[in-house]
Amino acid sequence: MKIINNIKDLRDYLHQYRSQRIAFVPTMGNLHAGHLSLVRHARQNADVVVVSVFVNPTQFTAGEDFERYPRTLETDSKLVEKLTDILFVPTVSEMYPNGTNESTKVIVSGLSDILCGSFRPGHFGGVTSVVTRLFNAVQPTVAIFGRKDFQQLLIIQQMVKDLLMPIEIIGLETCRENDGLAMSSRNGYLKPEERSIAPYLYKNLLEIKEAILNGERNYPPLKEKAMNALSKIGFTPDYISIRDRKDLSVPTVKTPIEEIIILGAAWLGSARLIDNLEISSQ
Repeated sequence: MKIINNIKDLRDYLHQYRSQRIAFVPTMGNLHAGHLSLVRHARQNADVVVVSVFVNPTQFTAGEDFERYPRTLETDSKLVEKLTDILFVPTVSEMYPNGTNESTKVIVSGLSDILCGSFRPGHFGGVTSVVTRLFNAVQPTVAIFGRKDFQQLLIIQQMVKDLLMPIEIIGLETCRENDGLAMSSRNGYLKPEERSIAPYLYKNLLEIKEAILNGERNYPPLKEKAMNALSKIGFTPDYISIRDRKDLSVPTVKTPIEEIIILGAAWLGSARLIDNLEISSQ
C-alpha cells in the first residue's frame, strides 16, 4: 500500500492504471468493520483500490464535533494495508487551497434540505463539495458507500447523474453490532449506559416495519409512537420518518411497501445516531 498526501502525486501514480477498473472508498477515518466491508468489496470488484481518509471541515455544522472527531490514521493504515493499493490522506489546504469559505460549492437541491439536511443545514453541501473534489482527484470507475447514510447515498447518486460523472455508485448494506446497533465511528462517544440503550433506535425501526408488513398504512401515529418511545428511554430524537426510498418523498397509501424506507436520527448523549430500514415483503 502506498500512502499519498497530495493530488498531483495521486494522479501521477494512478496514470498507469487508467485502463483498469479503479474502486474508491472515501472515509473520514476511525475505521471500523463497516468501512472494511466496503474496502473488501472494492478489492473483490476492481483492479486498483483507493481509500481516502479526510476529516472534511465543511460538512460539520456550527457546534458539531469537527475538532474532537477521532483521528486514528496509524491504526487505520494498518487495517487497510493488505486490502488497499493507495491510501490518500490529503490536508485541508490540499483539498481547499483557497480556504473553506472561498471554495466552490456543489449543492444538490431538494434532497439536501430534508431529514438530516433540515437539522444540519449546510452539511450535505459540504459532503457533495468534498466528494466532487475527491472524485476529480481519484477519477474512479466505481465508488462505494454504506447504506447507513442512505440520504447521503441518494444525494451522491443524484450529483453524479446531474454532473455527468462517469462513476458507478454502489451502496452496501449497513453493518451492525451483534445487538443491532449500526456501526459508526461516533458510537465511540457513547458512555457505557448509553451504549446499552443505543440499539433501541434500530429496534423502533423494526417495530414500524413489522406494523407496516402487518397492514398498517396510517404512518404518522407509527412515527409519533417511535419518537415518544425513544424519548422515554433517554434519546433526543431529531426525526423518525417513513419515506419512498427512490427519492425520499412522503409515501401515500398507494405506495408499494417494497418501495418504503424508515429513517431515524436521534441524539444519545453527545452522539448523534442515524439508521434506516428498507421495507420488504420477504
